[in-house]
Amino acid sequence: MTTNKPNYRQRIFKEYTSYSQNPKAPLNSRTIKRWAQGYDTYLKGWLPQRKDASILEVACGSGRLLHFFKARKYTNITGVDISPEQVRLAKKIVEAVVQADILEFLENADKRYDLIIGLDIIEHFQKDEVLRFLDVCYKALKPRGRIILQTPNAQSPFGPSIFYGDFTHEICFTPKGLQRVLNLCGFHKVQVRETGPAVHGFTSGVRSVFWQIIRLGLKLWNLIETGSCEDAVFTRTFLISAHKK
Repeated sequence: MTTNKPNYRQRIFKEYTSYSQNPKAPLNSRTIKRWAQGYDTYLKGWLPQRKDASILEVACGSGRLLHFFKARKYTNITGVDISPEQVRLAKKIVEAVVQADILEFLENADKRYDLIIGLDIIEHFQKDEVLRFLDVCYKALKPRGRIILQTPNAQSPFGPSIFYGDFTHEICFTPKGLQRVLNLCGFHKVQVRETGPAVHGFTSGVRSVFWQIIRLGLKLWNLIETGSCEDAVFTRTFLISAHKK
């Protein structure tokens, strides 16, 4: 994240892992594998076909997504994070992790990446920073490169529990709202996906069935109130993908 004002960021992001996670419950191979099974589904068709594609994860945290890419044989992976604590952890997975202000880092990365991905990052920016972030991402992508973002869902009944669960969150998006901002910054071919139960076994299959039933009820609620089921994305977070022209 940026080191500019407000100054509370410097205090919290210095040890963000300890602040936001349980340090007594570190990631292990089992939890990473379970998490990755979901993202195999969520990101299907969005990832580069070439294993040497240049991939940048912004706000890489402790390196869970870097591990995901490394396990899938991608060879040109870079992470960037402002937290020294996060960088130390991520470097245990991929050496190419940089401690830097994300916005400043991207300013100096003209047409360098095939994919820029940021899970749970854009909600930490203020509105003017959101536009700057997307502008520098656009600049840093190669022609027809892709950006993928995950963020709390203001459209979900439980989205606020995610958004207000972190003191450093500044803005909450609906899928349509974030699509409009991406379009404003030059991106096109926008796609949105939910992050609900991904089926990889019996238990997750049962959860998926019940989620579809609940989702149908939410769509019906939306239809009754508004007369439309447009933008029916109800998971607590959502993923969005867009391309540079």
